[in-house]
Amino acid sequence: MSIKLTQNVANATENTLNSYQYAIFVLPENEDRNLPFSQTLFTKLNRVKKEYKDLEKSPLTVDLPHGGLASFIILNENLTPFQRHTLLRKAIKQIIEEHPENIALCVYGSETARSMNACAAYYVLTANAAQLTNHKKDHAKSHLKNIDLFGYQAEHDFSFVNARVAGNTLCRQLTTTPPNDLTPSSYREKINVLAKQHGWQHEEFDMQKLKEIGAGAFVAVGQGSDPQDAAIVHLTYQPALAKKHIAIIGKGICFDTGGHNLKPAKYMLGMHEDMNGSAVALGILLAASKMQLPVKIDCWLAIAQNHISPTAYKQNDVVTALNGMTIEIVHTDAEGRMVLADTLTLASRQKPDYMIDFATLTGSMITALGDRISGVISNRPALACKAIGAGNMAGERVVAFPYEEDFDSDLESDVADIKQCTLEGGGDHIHAARFLGKFIEHDIPWLHTDLSSANRKGGLGAIEADTNGFGVGFGIEMLKSLIED
Repeated sequence: MSIKLTQNVANATENTLNSYQYAIFVLPENEDRNLPFSQTLFTKLNRVKKEYKDLEKSPLTVDLPHGGLASFIILNENLTPFQRHTLLRKAIKQIIEEHPENIALCVYGSETARSMNACAAYYVLTANAAQLTNHKKDHAKSHLKNIDLFGYQAEHDFSFVNARVAGNTLCRQLTTTPPNDLTPSSYREKINVLAKQHGWQHEEFDMQKLKEIGAGAFVAVGQGSDPQDAAIVHLTYQPALAKKHIAIIGKGICFDTGGHNLKPAKYMLGMHEDMNGSAVALGILLAASKMQLPVKIDCWLAIAQNHISPTAYKQNDVVTALNGMTIEIVHTDAEGRMVLADTLTLASRQKPDYMIDFATLTGSMITALGDRISGVISNRPALACKAIGAGNMAGERVVAFPYEEDFDSDLESDVADIKQCTLEGGGDHIHAARFLGKFIEHDIPWLHTDLSSANRKGGLGAIEADTNGFGVGFGIEMLKSLIED
């Protein structure tokens, strides 16, 4: 879907706006009754017993005299990007639900305010107009074709916003695809098509190859499926003038039954989205490519399913990972750290400057944070701090957890080099990070992202859909920050 943006430095008049059925007004902080449709706005404010300043907390949707629909909101300059995106998402909700073809976006206030709000509103509008996977016979499709911006004209064409939207949309489209349509085989085919479209180098480590090189942690999970179509997929984006070399790694479990430790129905529902980490990594790769960021990106995708079968791995198995470490299996539903272990080893052997992984990994991170914020853990405290800043910039909030050595004592095994996890739960998100860190060679600076906010009912931040694509914007901001280090 291509949306045309027209920028107008002049503010729109009421006569101009009478030709639009839909309009969004981002108002100045100081009350101005000379703005278009101000009489209509204040009439409704009086009727619902609200004041102008209340528009700073929640938007107001108003029927216009000519039959159009407008949403009014005030966005203070001191709002965080997350707060700005959230208010804009609420402001556009009713308008987007009517599937408009054309929208007038009117911004007011200082130069700084108009710049921030125009960019944020354009992002929120276009991201929520994206077409996602839906198999309903009468599903209403988005028809947005034009956004006419009034009150601000940038020196750019917002292509960087379009790139982020493309990455977020790809992530959400893949994540919401039903598991019978997104098996490891079909997922690998889709990735191959994307690689050809965007000029990425493409390499696959299928099950046979992984067995040959000794990637026993990954193979343990993949061997439970029929067919055994799991693979580690390696994509590379390499511009001519790359300032840094960064590896991004994604967990791609296309469906997670829990294996022999079978999930109850309540917790198995939605497990087709356990490949979200890989979709985030692909979304970042796509956005970075479209932005032409000066960074070499190695993208590693651990694609498999966690099934129960006679050949599936089981509790008390001992397997040998790619780096030679032996692992005692404690719980078969901790498969994510197994497939990531060998993938991290492969990625680290390329000796990138940094590594960042993305995974819907642990329930304990959701217990710790809920579904509004995701958690990060790093083997470099400075990298964790940088991540918090990048999350704030992107409007995708992250919180850092410790990466402390004494947690290793919980993973000591009597029969292997390390336990996969514990059965006690507790700080499993930290245990998972300590486990994963054992498989990174060459002491590469590494950031682990546990996507506890990948799905939130009613939307989160900029995105109205439950599956929100969290991590793409954050990942792009991390890349930009690390490029300049």
